[in-house]
Amino acid sequence: MPTYDLYAQDPGDPLWQVPASGAARFSWEYDDGRDRLLALYQKGKDKQWDGLRRIDWDLEVDPYDPLGIPDESLTLYGTRHWAKMTERDKGELRKHYASWQFSQFLHGEQGAMVCAARIVESVPDLDAKFYSATQTMDEARHAEIYGRFLHEKIGMVYPINDNLQSLLGDTLRDSRWDMPYLGMQVLIEGLALAAFGMIRDTTDKPLPKQILAYVMQDEARHVAFGRMALRDYYKQLSDAELREREEFVIEGCYLMRDRLRGVEVLENFGIPKAEAEEYSEQSEFLALFRQLLFSRIVPCVKDIGLWGKRLQQAYVDMGVFEMGNSNLDLLMAQDEEIAEKLDAERFAQEERERVAEVEGAIEAGRRTEAGQRREG
Repeated sequence: MPTYDLYAQDPGDPLWQVPASGAARFSWEYDDGRDRLLALYQKGKDKQWDGLRRIDWDLEVDPYDPLGIPDESLTLYGTRHWAKMTERDKGELRKHYASWQFSQFLHGEQGAMVCAARIVESVPDLDAKFYSATQTMDEARHAEIYGRFLHEKIGMVYPINDNLQSLLGDTLRDSRWDMPYLGMQVLIEGLALAAFGMIRDTTDKPLPKQILAYVMQDEARHVAFGRMALRDYYKQLSDAELREREEFVIEGCYLMRDRLRGVEVLENFGIPKAEAEEYSEQSEFLALFRQLLFSRIVPCVKDIGLWGKRLQQAYVDMGVFEMGNSNLDLLMAQDEEIAEKLDAERFAQEERERVAEVEGAIEAGRRTEAGQRREG
């Protein structure tokens, strides 16, 4: 079924065109690269996987409870609207929220794919071009997987959120080669990682858990790449150039914080926008969610050398300043371990089932042979 038939709201023009600016850069040095980045490139090649085979798409998903997260996490929970809702209405609400969340993941992954391709084109160093080429493939795989989940398992798609689209547009229109790194690898990817992680760690549904765990294993490499490249480059910039990038981060963080309301979902249920925004602001779960979503961004921004007073004050205002002390390497290592553990558990179970099947076939053969001997 065409995606346009599944949109919960009119997405508008089917093609969004962002005018490109900046130079395509070639490097004629083919034998000189940073060891850390080339090692990450090798890891990117080694870790390629096929979403068709690695993910168990035969797993059933209830579209009216696709994630199995508590009703308390829904913005309407405890309001006068919630009290009037039937169980069917609540199922529809869960479906819409899951669709909205995974739709933003889908649109963000397409944006990441375009940004990674832009980095291949514009970054001056060949080692960075090599790695970005593997990331472009990763992001294509992620978009494919989220798209399939929405089409086949939920049956509903939401248009891209205005604030996410705005940040993507700003990232892609900037002519400076480092801005796709900063906008995508640090801000959008960092935020996505935290959102993926919250759902991965709270859902009791095996298919979305698989999808999120495997995608996060890739994204951990992507953020590491952005940190390496930008940390090296930002050491060379003037104070004025660093301040320009900090302003971009501040604006992007406010945009992303405001993106997280899901007001579009409530509007689809007949709730006026102003009232929907008020519920979102009052939601204790969303307040905690917003804070945790910056757990990947703040330490990364600090690590790459963007930590001026104005940026620090913005994080104080958002209530996330203390996250600058988070151990980003530990978080990324945990993402890798969770995916590997999930693989080990899944494939050990499949191996046990195959062994049991073979043993059953052998036993059946023995019984048949014994029966034939008796008859003879």
